[in-house]
Amino acid sequence: LNIQLIIKECLKLLRASIPTTIEIRQYIDPRCGAVLADPTQIHQVVMNLCTNAYHAMRETGGILDLSLLPVEINPDDFLTELDLKPGPYVKLKIRDSGHGIEKDVLERIFEPYFTTKKKGEGTGMGLAVVHGIVKSLAGHITATSEVGKGTTFQIYLPSLAETTRPTEGAGEAPLPTGQETIMVVDDEIGIVSLEQSMLEVLGYRVVSFDDSQAAFDAFREKPADVDLVITDMAMPKLTGTQLAQKIKSINPNTPIILCSGYSDIVDEQKAKSIGIREYLMKPISQKNLATLVRTVLDQQ
Repeated sequence: LNIQLIIKECLKLLRASIPTTIEIRQYIDPRCGAVLADPTQIHQVVMNLCTNAYHAMRETGGILDLSLLPVEINPDDFLTELDLKPGPYVKLKIRDSGHGIEKDVLERIFEPYFTTKKKGEGTGMGLAVVHGIVKSLAGHITATSEVGKGTTFQIYLPSLAETTRPTEGAGEAPLPTGQETIMVVDDEIGIVSLEQSMLEVLGYRVVSFDDSQAAFDAFREKPADVDLVITDMAMPKLTGTQLAQKIKSINPNTPIILCSGYSDIVDEQKAKSIGIREYLMKPISQKNLATLVRTVLDQQ
């Protein structure tokens, strides 16, 4: 796919949700080639990095600068540093003018569960998921920062020749749809908006929360209105398993799908004991989400 349109959609969503004290500048080169990726993966990467940039500037305002350019990596370039094979790439750069990141923190930002955010603002899984997506696409991500001057992320993704570009949707069966009401819970705002948009396109009614306690409070008021709950595992206030237990104490018949970046975070025996039906591994693709949601709902 050409990721230019996905990036523009993300920027429109961001512009509508962040204050005007933050200026968004963009330069997207139309000559960028296609990359082999799932649209939801690109959406998740861009929304996560831009949301982090917003958090770095929300108190003082600033500039969010995004560019997308075609680049060529040559054999004599710094391949050891970039960990890339020679060839054509698409380079996505996201820069903010926020408070910056200290060196000892910068060295750990891609570690799972490492975060400098205050309690209730995030779990530290966002950048780890971004790193995982980029690596799964045979790409590379770098981060540079200067305290008081801002942070820059650069992502390199292999660019495909037109002759190797797959035909979109060729031979694929249509995704299963539905009209049920689904509650989505994740403390990462970008992931919440991603899952909500994917489900609404499929016809579902979605109520979403980036606060697990608020999600439970809403469920407790009208438990019969929710047909399925999709919750992240690692969240402040209530974790995914704690939320599942509370929901099951009110309505044992409510099906729950648990999302996680790790397959061994909850063992199968414990998951079944608290009523978790299925796991959804991050990064989330629309195909996997659509199939799993329909399977769980049809088991009711």
